[in-house]
Order: sequence, then C-alpha cells, then structure tokens
Amino acid sequence: MTKRMEIRICGLGGQGVVLAGQILGRAAVLDGFNVVQTQSYGAEARGSNAKSEIIISDSKIGFPLVRHCDVLIAMSQRSLDASAKDLKEDGLLIVDDGSVERIPEGLKAKVFHVAATRTAESSFKSKLYANIVMLGAATKIAKLATVKSMEKAIIAGLPENARKTNIEAFRKGLELP
Repeated sequence: MTKRMEIRICGLGGQGVVLAGQILGRAAVLDGFNVVQTQSYGAEARGSNAKSEIIISDSKIGFPLVRHCDVLIAMSQRSLDASAKDLKEDGLLIVDDGSVERIPEGLKAKVFHVAATRTAESSFKSKLYANIVMLGAATKIAKLATVKSMEKAIIAGLPENARKTNIEAFRKGLELP
C-alpha cells in the first residue's frame, strides 16, 4: 500500500504558514519520504490569504499541487472558508480555535480545535509561535512526521537564536490535542 498525504496549511500572511510548511516538508524528507512543498500568498505581505501545500509520499510525486487535502490546518476563518471545499470527505481539519469561529456547514471531516494562538501568547508572550505550536498539535493528531524529524527540521530551518523557543513551542503543541 502506498502512503500519500496531501496537506494544506492555510492562514493569513504573517502567521507563518509558509515556514510551517517548509518545516513539515523537511521533516518528512528526514523520515525518508518524497516531498513536494509549494506556497502562495497575496501581494500584501501581511493580512492576505496564504497557504503552504505539502505532499508526502513513499513513491514518486507526479503533480506538485494539492488537489484534495487529507489534512487541512487552518489558522484563520477567512483561509478556512477559502480552503474547506478542498478537504476530502472524512479528512482531518485542524483549526486554531482562537482564530476560527465556525466550521463551514456540511463539512464532513474529523475536526480538532487547537488553542495554538492562545498557547503561544500565554506561554511565549507572542502570537509569533502559534504556527509552531500548531505544528506540534498536528504532528500528534495526524502523525505527518516523527517528533524527532520535526525537531531536527525546526533546528535546520531557523536561525540559532530562534531554535530553543520554537522547539519549546512545538513541544507545547504536542501536549494540546
């Protein structure tokens, strides 16, 4: 049986969804999978819809874009509203409950509410770490990559002065679901 997962992390520019996707992609590579990671965001650097798409497979990946998400991680209501139609029936929806107020009607998915932004603010005094808290929660919920590879990817993807706090944020996320 071939393993293939299509994941979309969506939010608003400035929430770190592109960085989160890059870290997840790198972790999956460290776990031995083939990975394609793409990203898109509006012309404005902050506040417009942004997304990072990751395909993880144990075989070749012939098409680089996510068509139907197995996992949708939403960091804002606006981005969830734009992406919900692409989530597979019975897929996993993981939402930041501080930013997502309602789940679109008729969505047939397993929904997890994660206090990513609240945890980042209370534990680290900054919303800046919400994306990494969310990665920790998503790692536990969806088993997209191993904890060891995620931590290695965080270390490899961030400057030295940001590594310790981001590892702590990731571990806080592992405790949430």
